[in-house]
Amino acid sequence: MNLDQRIDLVMESLMQKYDLRVFEGGDPYRVLIRTILSQRTRDENTDLATAQLFSQYHTIDEIASADPTKLEPLIRPAGFYRVKAQRIVEVSKKLLDEFKGQVPDDIKNLLKLPGVGRKTANCVLVYGFQKPAIPVDTHVHRISNRLGLVTTKTPEETEVELEKIVPQEYWIELNDLMVQFGQTICRPQSPRHEECPLQDICDYYQNINDKDNEE
Repeated sequence: MNLDQRIDLVMESLMQKYDLRVFEGGDPYRVLIRTILSQRTRDENTDLATAQLFSQYHTIDEIASADPTKLEPLIRPAGFYRVKAQRIVEVSKKLLDEFKGQVPDDIKNLLKLPGVGRKTANCVLVYGFQKPAIPVDTHVHRISNRLGLVTTKTPEETEVELEKIVPQEYWIELNDLMVQFGQTICRPQSPRHEECPLQDICDYYQNINDKDNEE
């Protein structure tokens, strides 16, 4: 099986197993804020913090003019709440000052926003604008390497390599599918090999099997 066939099989298998999710109604600003809150925390914490924030502050203008300390209790579940509160206010102000209150829909301008790196920018493109991009978090990085699709050391390297080999028709779905797969089956510790639909093409699984057979 060549690489193109492996990628097709991976994507088709994951699309059969998981439903694609919609975050914050696909609203670019809410997706941006949610993604900032999601940094270094779990999805359930992100969901709670995002819901609490937008239950009290409904618009970009309200958040931009807010005292960050007033946001802190609302987003506390997401962790690092002081830093994130400051960042959310800064991002909102910059959007109002330089982008007429609109979230940019291109990577170059998204990266100009305070605290926005490539993963966050790509998440906004995919989940806020439905534009093809590959957000690479720890799940996408880990799974792509375990499956042998790439051999990389950092998420940034993984993004570059995946963009070379994955057909653009899969880009929008790839992050969400691999995140769900990484949370439920291909976990960082104790992956559930017995439930994995990709056993037969997984380099990581084959290597473990080979070692077990040697013993």
